[in-house]
Amino acid sequence: MTKGTYWLEHAWLGDRVEPGVALDVADGRITAVRTDATAPPAGAEVLRGLTLPGLANAHSHAFHRALRGTVQVGSGTFWTWREVMYAVADRLTPDSYHALARAVYAEMALAGITSVGEFHYLHHAPGGTPYADPNAMGEALIEAAAEAGIRITLLETCYLSSGFGAAPDRHQLRFSDGSAQNWAERCSVLKERDHARIGAAIHSVRAVPAGQLATVAEWAGARHAPLHVHLSEQTAENEACLAAHGCTPTQLLAEHGVLGPRTTGVHNTHLTDEDIALLGGSSTGTCMCPTTERDLADGIGPAAALQRAGSPLSLGSDSHAVVDLLEEARAMELDERLRTRTRGHWTAAQLLRAASADGHAALGWDDAGALEAGARADFTTIALDSVRTAGPPPRLGAETAVFAATAADVRHTVVAGRHVVRDGAHTLVPDVPQALAAALAALHD
Repeated sequence: MTKGTYWLEHAWLGDRVEPGVALDVADGRITAVRTDATAPPAGAEVLRGLTLPGLANAHSHAFHRALRGTVQVGSGTFWTWREVMYAVADRLTPDSYHALARAVYAEMALAGITSVGEFHYLHHAPGGTPYADPNAMGEALIEAAAEAGIRITLLETCYLSSGFGAAPDRHQLRFSDGSAQNWAERCSVLKERDHARIGAAIHSVRAVPAGQLATVAEWAGARHAPLHVHLSEQTAENEACLAAHGCTPTQLLAEHGVLGPRTTGVHNTHLTDEDIALLGGSSTGTCMCPTTERDLADGIGPAAALQRAGSPLSLGSDSHAVVDLLEEARAMELDERLRTRTRGHWTAAQLLRAASADGHAALGWDDAGALEAGARADFTTIALDSVRTAGPPPRLGAETAVFAATAADVRHTVVAGRHVVRDGAHTLVPDVPQALAAALAALHD
């Protein structure tokens, strides 16, 4: 990869906004950060606006993008929504999933996202028959991310039961490998690439029998891979776990060695004080997905209490009701305001860290998420002159980005030193709306 320089009109350097910053880039990494560049150096790429580290979408189900706008009629709960989701899942093939994911990941790049954690459990053909390549669906996602120009951590998800030992239902047959050992053998064939990491996931304590939780945790531990798990998203899950095991889902995970600094609990919504202490004390992360949690009427999780206890926070768009990490960051603060009726639980800098550095770390990209020498050259630029962002002084750029900007204000996205989005247009997928429309039309037809 050739060397180059980017000149940033304004840059968020983690604790301040600095005007006139030059980033030297080589071989996909930042080699120098020069804060005295009052004018663009000769030959530099000029990025007008506020440049942030690339954003990390720590929790994604790419195929859920097909549900946007189709599940808002009438009333219901998470469980009724899930039936519609299963119907979409039943129709996917490796080819159609590749086309959909490529468009979804391109939409993420347009929103400033440079890494995605794909919580992947659509492994086999409907009915549970493996494809000729047992990892065909996962490979389709890895290739889709490459074509969209972003990094991916494929969180290979173990899903064996419809609930605390019950057999999978007809929709879930394609999710299951039969046992955690079979899951581990299939996942071990997958290879990492420059843009792709392989991680692990436990779908939930209801979907993986207690006696097989350790197999997944040990597989991830042996590879120093990230391990994610849906945790206490629904009160019904908590009640069923108490009935089956006499403890909460968090306590069950702790008993079987799942918690720890490489593990991230997704949602962590309905927790006891003891659960919060277990997660924080073990440095288990928390991925909040506020736009999905409110869309599905799940509830507001205790994010502030979890962070105080020692649980690092990251953010995800989950069901892709919207794809906007700035909105996820804003929503986490605003939801906490609604819950507590007080303001100011996180600074803008803390929320941006959750959306960038801590999200990348949760996905195994520990060297991304900062504008500093040695870090991966992944960054995104937010316009400061749109109808949403015009007005505040540039020194308040972090506050403007979090509390005023949206994904529509992303001007540029650079991954590994390469312009993936330039002036609001994707450089690899020329017409992202058309790509989304075509992929969704084929799926719905």
